[in-house]
Formats: sequence, structure tokens, C-alpha cells
Amino acid sequence: MSVEGGASYAAAGVDIASGDEAVALIKSALRSTRPEVVGDLGGFAGLFRIGPDRLLATSTDGVGTKVAIAQAMDRHDTIGIDLVAMVVDDIVVCGAEPLFMTDYIACGRVDPERIAAIVGGIDAGCVTAGCALIGGETAEHPGLMAPEAYDLAGAATGVVRESAVLGPRRVRAGDIVVAMASSGLHANGYSLVRHVLLEASRLPLDDTAALGEPLGDVLLTPTRIYAKDCLELAGAGLDLHALCHVTGGGLTANLERVLPDGLAARIDRSTWEVPAVFELIAERGRVSDEEMERTFNLGVGMVAVLPAAYADPAITLLGERGVPAWVCGEIAPRV
Repeated sequence: MSVEGGASYAAAGVDIASGDEAVALIKSALRSTRPEVVGDLGGFAGLFRIGPDRLLATSTDGVGTKVAIAQAMDRHDTIGIDLVAMVVDDIVVCGAEPLFMTDYIACGRVDPERIAAIVGGIDAGCVTAGCALIGGETAEHPGLMAPEAYDLAGAATGVVRESAVLGPRRVRAGDIVVAMASSGLHANGYSLVRHVLLEASRLPLDDTAALGEPLGDVLLTPTRIYAKDCLELAGAGLDLHALCHVTGGGLTANLERVLPDGLAARIDRSTWEVPAVFELIAERGRVSDEEMERTFNLGVGMVAVLPAAYADPAITLLGERGVPAWVCGEIAPRV
């Protein structure tokens, strides 16, 4: 429950519980038409068998209302990086290498330079992720969207050996949870961000007093792309058991998705300092700790689960690749 009188994601227009209910209803109605489909709906990526010990992994996503910040600042060269991150880092969670990606941009009116900037960001993100941008679609929706408005989504496909798939079946009691730092808000919770900081607090995007740098720059910071880093971790002989992409729902809810029945994660939140932008949102909106936890990444964008003996080598490897990492918890029997 939010602090009395405090802001919440639901009040800002996004109801996570309703989204979860929708997924549950879809699961009950879904019937696969191909026997090659592996697993159930609800994982980070969908899996499809293409041969002995070979699976395709696919995911699709968007960047939510972060596009409103890009449009308000008339800066469109980074939002595509967010799109790539949100899609490919769901694929890498199962251990798959992202191969290629396609994008879809809906807009009120095609502005060639704006579209080129958006796609340039997608291309830059694909380079970082090690995948190819092989096509896409741009659609004008006059009368439905304002001329300067746009939204974007994407889908990507990767490949993984079935015997190497990461996830709940590998996780054991005693495993260590290694956190990887986020670059900021990433691309979740922006409806609440805009409600608290821009609407209720009326902070201008060029405000520097609140965070020591322009607020708009902080809000538009691109999502960190972990794909190559996670693949290096998976191939380093450290017996990696699971990865978890921390997106909508926060750390706890997403980590639950990669744990088997009977096990739980014990997270020590004193092991890291929550970035200032999250503290600003909580303070200005009087947002409860619980609401912040289930809406934002709070400084942790990806986690790895692996045996305790490999925690230090994993942290060293990630640090050498420029990803701050630390032990933030352990896996234990559920009580």
C-alpha cells in the first residue's frame, strides 16, 4: 500500500496487478499450434526448437512512456537504445545469443530526420548487443496520434543450445545472487515518474537543482545493455545458473520468475546505495518503499545466480567489462 496521500503507479495510470491478471488469462486460453514450442507463456523469452539441442529464443517489447520525455526534449537519438535493451536482455536471460532484431515505429506524421535519429539509436543498441537490425516498419496514424507523437516497439530472435538454457531448473539453495548496476531508470515506471516530477512537482526538464544535472538528461539516460556481458559470464566456466532482467515489477517480482518451487531469494538491500533519481521520486511523490520496489529497478538492472565459489570471479569479470557488480543476496529454502 502506498503512503497515505502518496503517489502510486496505479494512480498514475498503470496497474501492474491487472497486467498480471491479463497474462494469467492469456495463459489459460493459449494453445500452441506447433509441437516445437518449448515451455509456457510468461518467461522472459519464448523458446522454439529448430533441431537437436538447438532453440530459437524470441522476445518483444517497447519503451513505454519514456518516449514522452524524448518528445518533450526533442531528442530522439537514445530512445532506440532503450528499445534494444528491453528486448535483447530478455532474450539473454535464458542464455541465448541475440541474432537479429526488427522495429516498428507508429507516428502521427513522418518526420524523416526524427525517424532517422530513432533508428540510429536502435542500430547503435544492436551494435552494443551484438545483433543485427534487419528490418522494420514505420506507420503514420494521422487523426489517431498527434503529428509530433510516436511510439516504438521491437522484436528480436536469438539462439541457444537446449542443454545450456539457464533458469529455475539449475538454481540451488546456497547459490549467490550477484547484482549488476543499472544506468538509471531504464525504461520502466515513467508514468509514475512523469506524474510525480513533471506534473505534481512541476520540475522543468532543464532543472539542475534536484539532481545536480539537467533532470531531462537523467530521465533520458539510455538503458544499459547487458547482453554481451551476460554471454561472457555464461561462457566463462563459472557454472552460471540463472539470469534475471529487472524490468516492470522490480527486483523481487522478476527474480521470482527464475527460481524453482521451494526456493526464495534473500536480498540484502544494504549492499548498494539507491541512485538519487529514485530517492527524488520517493520524496517528491511520498511514494512508499513497497511501491518503489515493485515499480522501479532501484539501481539493479540485471542479476546473476551462481554458486558461491564463483561469485568473486563473476564480479571481477563484470567489473573488467565496465559493469559494476556486487553480491546482493543468496538463495535459500522458502519458509
